[in-house]
Amino acid sequence: MIHSKQLFERAKKVIPGGVNSPVRACLSVGVDPLFIASAKGAHLRTVDGAELVDFVMSWGPMLLGYVHPEIHEAATQAALRGTSFGAPCEAEIQMAEAVIDAVPSMDMVRMVNSGTEATMSALRLARGFTGRSKVVKFEGNYHGHADSFLASAGSGVATLSIPGTPGVPAETVAHTLLAPYNDLEAVKALFAQHAQDIAAVIVEPMAGNMGCVLPAEGFLEGLRQLTRAHGALLIFDEVITGFRLSYGGAQKRFGINPDLTTLGKIIGGGYPVGAYGGRREIMERIAPCGDVYQAGTLSGNPVAMAAGLATLKLLKAADYQALEDRTARLTDDLSSIFQEKGVATAINHIASIFTVFFKEGPVTDFESAKAADAGLYATYYAQLRELGVNLAPSAFECAFTSFAHTEQDYDQFLSAVRKVKL
Repeated sequence: MIHSKQLFERAKKVIPGGVNSPVRACLSVGVDPLFIASAKGAHLRTVDGAELVDFVMSWGPMLLGYVHPEIHEAATQAALRGTSFGAPCEAEIQMAEAVIDAVPSMDMVRMVNSGTEATMSALRLARGFTGRSKVVKFEGNYHGHADSFLASAGSGVATLSIPGTPGVPAETVAHTLLAPYNDLEAVKALFAQHAQDIAAVIVEPMAGNMGCVLPAEGFLEGLRQLTRAHGALLIFDEVITGFRLSYGGAQKRFGINPDLTTLGKIIGGGYPVGAYGGRREIMERIAPCGDVYQAGTLSGNPVAMAAGLATLKLLKAADYQALEDRTARLTDDLSSIFQEKGVATAINHIASIFTVFFKEGPVTDFESAKAADAGLYATYYAQLRELGVNLAPSAFECAFTSFAHTEQDYDQFLSAVRKVKL
């Protein structure tokens, strides 16, 4: 039998770091990555033959579980008709109609292939629409790896302790203005200084790339008011929250309509899909309707569209509240176990998302998230993996439950946490 360690050594000879996305290397948790052979429901099977209950779920999109039969069948049938046309197909229209029907702020939507592509396109559109250059982003929010967003990004950048990255021109990041997440006064100060230059404020309406961090009361409402008052656009990055906090995303749950929204992950049902959309007058500036250029040969790919349509149909009928209630019970049980162990934790959760921070006191922004004990998380992660539970190999990521998790899966997780020595 071939093993993960052998594959990792082989991969490092031909792939930088042996992985195609940095956090997968498991550097911050001090172990080698596991190579996955297959997945089904809420379970992963490694090439080593181990089976793990998964609470990463491909970093969020597998809300319905791996290899869902209806999604699999839809994608398979589409593939038999052709995997790529580079030309329009009816499924693109159906997918656009389904997304617009679900997301309150969208009049039009453009399909792309990833969350990064969605956010970089939305920012270009915001700059083209307003004629301004600067963007306000929040410390610890991650919007993909486009140049403008790699300033105080969370997630993998924070995990690897890289404050930015070589290769991004200083003049590019100079147009990115930073504020602490949940600090409305800091945003007001930026507008006081740069009001005529700010094209947009981009925000994760629930931060998911410094762990799960919820918006403070009035924070999102304040951003909506500020951007309207100063002629800037508000962009919600719902790559993580879209169709997970509710069927209509965070904006439906919180009752706030941004000008533009970016989506990804879930809407492809496991296939590479992203999207951005918003008000008609803004979206009509995109070529060929308007003068802001963006293109993609695989955008609206027929297989991804078929999988996405099947996913949205299933999610529209799903019982989100039941899953949220079950996730809340799980986090309550986790909190009790840590209390019994005498281990200080702050557990943030909403809908089917949660993060265990190993620290006293609340986590409300990037600074308080970074104050958590990353070394203790690494110990927790490594032991749970040996006990058959898979979490994200980074203290700055979320854990995700799904409609595929069973009571037995939750019990296995809790039993494993009880056995962990911290």
